[in-house]
Amino acid sequence: MYKNGFKRVIDCIVSFLVLVIGAIPMLLVALLIKIDSPGPILFKQERIGKDGKVFKILKFRSMCQGAEHTGSGVYSGKGDSRVTRIGRIIRATSIDELPQAINILRGDMALIGPRPPLTYHPWPYEEYTDEQKRMFHVRPGITGWAQVHGRKDVEWHKRIQLNVWYVDHVSFLLDVKIFFMTIFKVLSNADNENVGETVKR
Repeated sequence: MYKNGFKRVIDCIVSFLVLVIGAIPMLLVALLIKIDSPGPILFKQERIGKDGKVFKILKFRSMCQGAEHTGSGVYSGKGDSRVTRIGRIIRATSIDELPQAINILRGDMALIGPRPPLTYHPWPYEEYTDEQKRMFHVRPGITGWAQVHGRKDVEWHKRIQLNVWYVDHVSFLLDVKIFFMTIFKVLSNADNENVGETVKR
């Protein structure tokens, strides 16, 4: 029952409250981003969602405009000069993820679930094995089981295994556990930097 309906109700209620209660702080963040560097306030990027459907994820822009076409691409490591001054702050606090509340209301995402991968990284959807594609049986989340077990420091094959495990065990209590584990990760800023190669063929 939770997986088939109640989870979605909770997602919509929480996301709506985030947008209402956080409206003024989010407007302030938007203003600071605009003052800090030229470019759009929001960063939009194609990701793979439920059942392999592609959607555009929303984030507060934390890098200079066009950064994904320079340097190391869309991924940044410690001390990346492409990250703006405000960007460093909103990344460290995960504030850049707040616009994904809109993605949740649209039905693209959930609060808890596998993080949606890029359309080309670690590999295109067609190259996932049937077992790996099971991670796309649920809506992707703002945070998930893989994120609380290493976040950006987990190799992709292992990350996908953790995502598939979540799909097989999704429940209200598990989502609550992931929620509080995520808060700890955010407050400690643990595993929030890309430290090296995370794809092993």
